[in-house]
Amino acid sequence: MSKVRPALLRGFDQEYLPREQLQFNALVDLIRRNFELFGFLPLETPSAEREEVLTSKSGIEKEIYAITRLAADPGEEVVTKGAMRFDLTVPLARYVAMRERELAFPFRRYQIQRVWRGETPQARKGRFREFYQCDIDIVGREKLSYLAEAEIPSVIYSIFREMRIGAFRIRINNRKVLRGLIARFGVAEEKAAAVLRTLDKIDKEEAARLLDDLAREGVGTATAKELYTLMSGKRSTDETLQLLAGLAPGNPVLAAGLEESRRIVGAIRDFGVPDSAFAMDLGIVRGLDYYTGTIYETTLVDYPDVGSICSGGRYDDLAGYFTDTKLPGVGISIGLTRLFAKLREAGLLQPPPRTPAEVLIVTMEGQEFRRYLEMARALRGAGVNTEIYLEPAKLKKQLEYAEKKGFRVALIAGEAEFAAGKVQLKNMATRTAADCAAGDLVEAVKRLLR
Repeated sequence: MSKVRPALLRGFDQEYLPREQLQFNALVDLIRRNFELFGFLPLETPSAEREEVLTSKSGIEKEIYAITRLAADPGEEVVTKGAMRFDLTVPLARYVAMRERELAFPFRRYQIQRVWRGETPQARKGRFREFYQCDIDIVGREKLSYLAEAEIPSVIYSIFREMRIGAFRIRINNRKVLRGLIARFGVAEEKAAAVLRTLDKIDKEEAARLLDDLAREGVGTATAKELYTLMSGKRSTDETLQLLAGLAPGNPVLAAGLEESRRIVGAIRDFGVPDSAFAMDLGIVRGLDYYTGTIYETTLVDYPDVGSICSGGRYDDLAGYFTDTKLPGVGISIGLTRLFAKLREAGLLQPPPRTPAEVLIVTMEGQEFRRYLEMARALRGAGVNTEIYLEPAKLKKQLEYAEKKGFRVALIAGEAEFAAGKVQLKNMATRTAADCAAGDLVEAVKRLLR
């Protein structure tokens, strides 16, 4: 029989060793726990959606994977009309539009699932065609308080503080502020979206190239330099608000954005986010056109090359393609697969437990196997993760297995121990052992684990 070469598809090649998977799962659990801490409810949507649902967000057709089957029946619906989701926002919009009458608003949901996107894969930059996103959104019906925009940074702060990945900065801006600024510099309304998409590259491209891009959009050389200097400058939050106050007179859009920003900055502070962890930053643009209010990007202070680790913003109408009901919202997304790759490369991940099982029961006497099972059931019933070594092997080999997998305790009982009504508990970290009475096994193991 000929062998098939084991290999992965480019862009779908992110898989981990068990130790790394434990680290990844630990991040998922941490994020989920913090989402629920703030009252967000879990949601999962199907991997495949109807094609017209996904393409309602125009301009992304080249990123969407269609569905096929090696032996599909002619006219099969999922093949002719289905495609794989490329983000979690469009499925959310469809979900809310379909279930509007069943939901309590404001609707607070979190979603942690895979998405598929036909981008050019760049493994070194953590970019893949299949990856996990972790999203939260607060969706209102007809209206949504500015306090929802202010609460989002407190969720981000809670998550990344617990991750212990070093200093981070939640950088915020306001799309009305941005629109007012470029209008002040004479950028025509029809050019605004293109100019903002160009300015979104401030942190990614050299000044000369970005100025050339602005020139191609029709912005004069002197104006482009002044606009670039204004938006790339680093200031404290209060300095930025003061600067905008001097530019706002006679510019109603900028004045409205400034007033929103002042209220939201004050509320972020009230939510308990320290000034060391967030800042108003004019260089944050978020080039997506549907953002209408506050926008967010989170970066690591000591590792700027990692890029944004969490981003999002306020939008006025989530589901306008699917319903006439106005559904304003605010949300953020953590690209977890990319974040995990970058944190691992930077050496910032916390070491996980090397195995989810804390206790290994060594098996020495085949005829006593039922006793080993009884001990395992007792420990598991008390909430202690326990594994039984099932293969016939010498004690030395079983202890080597326990050490390699990272068990904290090895439980050893042979003919002599059973006859004496005792069990030996071996602390794998200190390499010390002590006997305990068989009847005290559960409490003795718990004390040792503590």
